[in-house]
Parts: sequence; C-alpha cells; structure tokens
Amino acid sequence: METYRVMRQDDNGNRSEVAGGLGRAEAEALAAEFEARGHKQLYWTEAEPA
Repeated sequence: METYRVMRQDDNGNRSEVAGGLGRAEAEALAAEFEARGHKQLYWTEAEPA
C-alpha cells in the first residue's frame, strides 16, 4: 500500500514534511485543513519514497 505525506513550503522557500505515513485521502484532507487556516505557506501531498 502506498503511503503519502504532507509537505510545506514557507515564505523563504524552505520545504519540510509536516506529516507522513498517511493514506491519500487523509493526507489530502490534512493539507486542505492547513490551507484553510490561512497560513502564508504552501501545502501539498505527495507519495512517500519507497
């Protein structure tokens, strides 16, 4: 089973993992929740490396 993670990029271009080991729907919901909070950061989901 493929797992996903939520990534974040801040105002300075720094990228970091926010959460990992999630199912796709769970990761997308979490990313959407962070986006909805109005943070000045970019959130997205991606498959974790094998």
